[in-house]
Amino acid sequence: MMGYRQLSFPHGTRFLVTGGAGFIGSNIAEALLTMGYMVRILDDFSTGLRENVLPLMQIKGLELIEGSIVDFEVCRLACSGIDYVLHQAAWGSVPRSIKMPLHYDTVNVHGTLNMMQAALEAKVKKFVYASSSSVYGNEATLPKVEGREGMPLSPYAITKTTNELYAKNYYDIYGLQTVGLRYFNVFGRRQDPHSTYAAVIPLFVRELLADRSPVIHGDGTQSRDFTYIDNAIEANLRACLAAEVACGQAFNIAYGQCTSIYELYFTLCRLLNKKLEPIYGPIRAGDIPHSLADISKARTLLGYTPEFDFAQGLEATIEWYVARAAGLA
Repeated sequence: MMGYRQLSFPHGTRFLVTGGAGFIGSNIAEALLTMGYMVRILDDFSTGLRENVLPLMQIKGLELIEGSIVDFEVCRLACSGIDYVLHQAAWGSVPRSIKMPLHYDTVNVHGTLNMMQAALEAKVKKFVYASSSSVYGNEATLPKVEGREGMPLSPYAITKTTNELYAKNYYDIYGLQTVGLRYFNVFGRRQDPHSTYAAVIPLFVRELLADRSPVIHGDGTQSRDFTYIDNAIEANLRACLAAEVACGQAFNIAYGQCTSIYELYFTLCRLLNKKLEPIYGPIRAGDIPHSLADISKARTLLGYTPEFDFAQGLEATIEWYVARAAGLA
C-alpha cells in the first residue's frame, strides 16, 4: 500500500490548514512540514490546543495566524499566496451542537462559507474540506454510500450537510475546485482526552488509565468505522492531487471496517491490561446507531488507499497515550 509519504507536490507548494491546532489539523500540518512544504495554520484556539502547535514551530516552514474563520478579512489574509486549502476548522461533537445550535451555524456554516469565498478570490488550486459521516443521518442502510443520505439528526450534521451544498455550488457556479471528505470516526495521536465532549477512544483510554470505568451510551452494540489519523492525512493530500472530475463532490474517508463500542472497549482493556466493567448509560440524542463506509468512490476518484486498519491504528494510538499517561489521569 502507498501512504501519504509517497505523495509529492512541486517545490515551494504552500498549504493553509485551518483548525491546525486541532487533532486532525495539527497532524496534517506536521505531515506536510516533515515532507518539506510550507504550511500556514489558521486557528483561534477555541477548541484547538497550543500544545499541538508548539512542537511544529520547531520545524522549518510553519507560519501561524491566530484568528477566526468567522472573520472574513482574516480568511482573506490566510488564503493569500496559498496553493491548497485544507479546511479542518469547525466545532465538533453532536451532543454539544444540540446545546449550541446558533454557535455551530455561525462557525461551521458561515465560517466555511467565508473560507470558500476567500479561497476563490485567492485563486487557490483546491479547497479540500472536512465533512462528516453524520450527513447520513437516519439512512440506516449499510454500508454508507455517497448519494444515499438521510435526514440529519443534529445541528452538527446539518452544518456539514450545508457545507457540502455550498461546496458543490462554489464549484458549479464559480469554478472553485472543492473536495469534501466525510470523515468516519477519525482517531489517533493528539486526540484530546480532557474535553467534556471527548471522542470515545481518548475518553475510554483516559478513564481506563485512571482505573475508572467509562460510560458506554446504550448497550454497546452500536458500531463505528474507526479510521486512523494517517488515513485521513492521506485522503487530504490525495484530494489535493485529484483530477477535476472529483471536484464538487464529497467522499467517504474510512477504512471500511465495522467495530462495535463493546468490542472497542474490551480491546482497549486488553491492550492496557485492565479488568474493569463499563457503566452503561442512556443513548445520546443525535447519535447514529451504526456506521460503516463504502470507500470505493474515494479509491476510484482520489486514489485513496488507507494504510492502517483498526487494529494497527489502535495499537499505535495506545502507545502514544501510554507514553503521556501522566497527563491523562
